[in-house]
Amino acid sequence: GQVFRSQLSVSSVSDQDAYRAGLQPVSQWKAYGLSGYPGFIFIPNPFLPGCQRHWVKQCLKLYPEKPNVCNLDLHMAPEKTTDLWGQSKEQLRRKGSSKWEPRSLLEKLRWVTLGYHYNWDTKKYSANHHTPFPSDLAFLSEQVAAACGFRGFQAQAGILNYYHFDSSLGIHVDESELDHSRPLLSFSFGQSSIFLLGGLKREEAPTAMFMHSGDIMVMSGFSRLLYHAVPRVLPNPEGTALPSCLNQALPSDLPVGSVIEHSSDEDWQVCAKYLQSSRINMTVRQVLAEGQKFPEESGTNKKGQAPSGDSYHENSKAKRHKPSTV
Repeated sequence: GQVFRSQLSVSSVSDQDAYRAGLQPVSQWKAYGLSGYPGFIFIPNPFLPGCQRHWVKQCLKLYPEKPNVCNLDLHMAPEKTTDLWGQSKEQLRRKGSSKWEPRSLLEKLRWVTLGYHYNWDTKKYSANHHTPFPSDLAFLSEQVAAACGFRGFQAQAGILNYYHFDSSLGIHVDESELDHSRPLLSFSFGQSSIFLLGGLKREEAPTAMFMHSGDIMVMSGFSRLLYHAVPRVLPNPEGTALPSCLNQALPSDLPVGSVIEHSSDEDWQVCAKYLQSSRINMTVRQVLAEGQKFPEESGTNKKGQAPSGDSYHENSKAKRHKPSTV
């Protein structure tokens, strides 16, 4: 009795806009809540066939590009991180099953920040470290937020996390945004994971659930500031190299104005090889309320990067956060 069906705002998103975002009509989505966690919404894969591939390709090929920021920027010269896809695709395509093979740069990617770039040292966003937020991801996020009752949501910051089977995400709460009245949106692609949803205090016992490819989570209201973690990444429960939803190709005729783009077979081969042992998670947030501004700060790190600070990820064998290493 802990899980119940959540009502969605079907009239807030036209079928045409849902299609343009690569989503099924909202009337066809299933959405669930958890008793004791008001504001938490779980939407099992609402994507149209083939459309998850677009977001995987964007997270591997486009979003890590400059001017966006990634963990590799903390350890490598800028010229070495300008084309992670180009430097990695042949190595990934040829990659075998041995864990002793050297990792490509894409496999060393742990996080990418978009829009207002999160500062891992100060745990803050700032007005002086901002780059344009991807328009396709903003459109997707706006439709999902509207369907969950949050019309007018503005996608202003994104953190993309890249997981492998030995990766985990330590317990934390997302509280750095200045406006907590707007939801946090989370999109998962690739291999599965266990997600722990805790309480307002770190020591409260969490509820565990599975996250599979295409699943969306929305944390809003009371649940917006709950502690949560990802302790394990698990192989696709279907027993195949990739979930069946990722083996579906895009239809040839996409709707007018669609933000979804066709991927070449060559590009998808690289993405598919990456996902055989990996999971990608996109989280999208609204940082500022309408008309709100950042407070004046002194001594702000204008680059917004952590020279040696912690990252979201920790190795599964570690007991606490460690810096990402390459």
